Amino acid sequence: MSVRIVTDSGADVSQELAKEWNITVIPLTVRFGEEEYYDGVTMMPEDFYEKLIETDEFPKTSQISPYRYEEVFDEALEAGDEVVCLTVSSDLSGCYQSACIAADDRDGIWVLDSRQVCVGEFIQVQRAVQLRDAGYSAADIAKTLKQDVDRVRIIAVFDTLEYLKKGGRISATAATLGSMLAIKPVISIINGVVEVLGKARGSKNGNNMLREYIHKEGGIHWEDPVCLAYSGLSDVMLKKYMQDSAELYDGHEEDLRITHVGATIGTYAGDGAIAVAFYVK
Repeated sequence: MSVRIVTDSGADVSQELAKEWNITVIPLTVRFGEEEYYDGVTMMPEDFYEKLIETDEFPKTSQISPYRYEEVFDEALEAGDEVVCLTVSSDLSGCYQSACIAADDRDGIWVLDSRQVCVGEFIQVQRAVQLRDAGYSAADIAKTLKQDVDRVRIIAVFDTLEYLKKGGRISATAATLGSMLAIKPVISIINGVVEVLGKARGSKNGNNMLREYIHKEGGIHWEDPVCLAYSGLSDVMLKKYMQDSAELYDGHEEDLRITHVGATIGTYAGDGAIAVAFYVK
């Protein structure tokens, strides 16, 4: 009996990487007006950001239905596999509830709330893969991930407030003032919800806040997965951050994963955001 790892596209694990890791990534639905796409399948990150810039329609993402989870779970069970399913934070999406409904009358399925999204969810999926490949059972993988969920940290700097404004997360006045002052919001996900940790004047100060946060949390535990991410059509801002913070990653370049932020967070981040996710000791 083997273990099937299942997650959603909120983790920003590409379908190519999913094949490499031998896991299942179920896409969330993305809508621009009447047009509907599957995140990371029929709409890749590059396509999403081009459309985000070009259209006045503000995109919406829809949770995965219980029926879709049932299909994936039944396929795994019929193959004789057990399932560990990691979902985007239940405070940000209904995916966890849908997965729990689907698993309710099925044995051999463990559903976990990652309490994260994007790279915070990504590194938990990567850890699940590492544990599976090390021979852990589904029950032991679920137990380990659940025990360590509070060790996950994520911090991000958004380059623009425009999409937070469009999504109704901040007022138009605050967005205008922030743009005039080159304000970069520094954001984390704490206890499953988005929290603003601070506001930096300019990208350099934003990068400094990222470094300070990592040091404040006791540094990166390199025995566990670490992932960086960028949004938009270019990774220029991420490369600049990595240059500014070279001392954090020196000697660990091969341990880093870099992913492209998809629609789930990209809807509010817009272009030019960067994020770091890691486990603390």
